[in-house]
Amino acid sequence: MTTSWTIALNELTSVFWLYALVFLRIGAFAAMVPAIGETSVPARVKIVAGVAMTAAVAPSLTGMDDLATTWVTAILTETLIGLALGVMLRLFVMCLQIAGTIAAQTVSLSQLLGGVADPVPAIGQTLVVGGLALAVTLGLHIRAIEFVLLSYELFPQAAWPDARLLSGWGVERVSRVFALGFLLAAPFVIVSLLYNLTLGVINRAMPQLMVAFVGAPAITLGGILMLCVTAPLMLAVWAEALHRFLGSGGLP
Repeated sequence: MTTSWTIALNELTSVFWLYALVFLRIGAFAAMVPAIGETSVPARVKIVAGVAMTAAVAPSLTGMDDLATTWVTAILTETLIGLALGVMLRLFVMCLQIAGTIAAQTVSLSQLLGGVADPVPAIGQTLVVGGLALAVTLGLHIRAIEFVLLSYELFPQAAWPDARLLSGWGVERVSRVFALGFLLAAPFVIVSLLYNLTLGVINRAMPQLMVAFVGAPAITLGGILMLCVTAPLMLAVWAEALHRFLGSGGLP
């Protein structure tokens, strides 16, 4: 009887530490992941989301009997890896902010609709809200669980991540996010370039005409119309890149 109780206690201890370490990774991840990790989301909602994701992920992992490190090290590594995973997904939100900022600057809407209290122009905020809504509608919570599961291939459980691998992974993701942000804003940049070239030609042909005052309302109206037309395509490209990254588990 004593032996049975001892075996059961050992099993419960192993399961408890397994769920605890998984929750550390997912809890740090949930604090940064888009939609769930927003500052407007209450902390209790983030904790509940972390517990629900832990219940979905932990049964797919092995026990912690053969843990080859101390518990303190395991706790630190799992928290660090969870934060790294969350930051990588948070970069996709920054990608929409970058695209919105570039677009707003090119069509002269950043000074009109952006202020000190809200440094992100209205175009960027519109893209962020639309992107988050689209990602959640397409099953971001399910893909996030798959992403965490696949991340154990890149970052094994309770093992210090390789600094060279982690830094290279982060630099590669940052470069791709900036490239994607500029790609999303490319139509606005092209139209702005053509607009300014046209104003230059008109100014050379008619120096007495105040082309800046005549053309400013046109580029502002054109920017708003372009946002209405191109926003669905921009968000579709962004959502495809996000799901491709989630499906790969962050693997390069």
